[in-house]
Amino acid sequence: MNEVKMFQVSTLQALMLGYSRPVISVSELLSHGNIGLGTFEDVDGEMIVLDGTCYRATENGHVVIAEQDKGVPFSAVCNMHGQREFALGECKSIDELKTKLDLTIEEGFGLNSMHVVRIDGDFELIDARSESPYKSMHVSLKDILGKTQNAFKFENIKGTLVCVYFPDYMDGINAAGWHLHFLSEDKKCGGHVFEIIMKSGKGILDKINSIEMKLPNEPVFDTYSLKNASEHEIKAVEQGKGK
Repeated sequence: MNEVKMFQVSTLQALMLGYSRPVISVSELLSHGNIGLGTFEDVDGEMIVLDGTCYRATENGHVVIAEQDKGVPFSAVCNMHGQREFALGECKSIDELKTKLDLTIEEGFGLNSMHVVRIDGDFELIDARSESPYKSMHVSLKDILGKTQNAFKFENIKGTLVCVYFPDYMDGINAAGWHLHFLSEDKKCGGHVFEIIMKSGKGILDKINSIEMKLPNEPVFDTYSLKNASEHEIKAVEQGKGK
């Protein structure tokens, strides 16, 4: 198998503990990958990277193309090769979809590897969130989202799920398990996904066997104790219980 490399900016622990300062720019990020997800400086919306373009879902769920010089504090991207394609039928919940994705990567003996999956689908419901910017130092992501997060629902919509998987032993570097962001087919709406009802979808999967990390290069980064964000807090943010 050819090398497929994940490029990650900073760590989830750092973001969880409030490090949302720019590490690199959008233009530099895109030199390392054409698909992925993340957020922007001061947690200014949800990031969806798809087909080499970086999109920003604003606090109301509307999507704009991110400025090339916009700062990125946290992201994970790769260049998709399309190692495997598979069909997905109806999924009544995000948990059902995640179970199907787990089985798909388990078939390839991949539960201890990183993966990226693109799902182009027809959805009855996408329940999602994004947020407005909040400039802070050492304010946790959970507390920030409690002030800035907005939830919204998209119904009877076509679009793409960008799904990133990290194995359990990498928890803290990124979120263990599946992390999903959505972008509509017309590129007008999207966000971080809490729940779905999918009518059908087509998946493309890459198994990733290498990772490169870009850590912040400023003294303030070393003032963060990067083991302090609990698994409970990470799940609360992922599942939308930050408010």
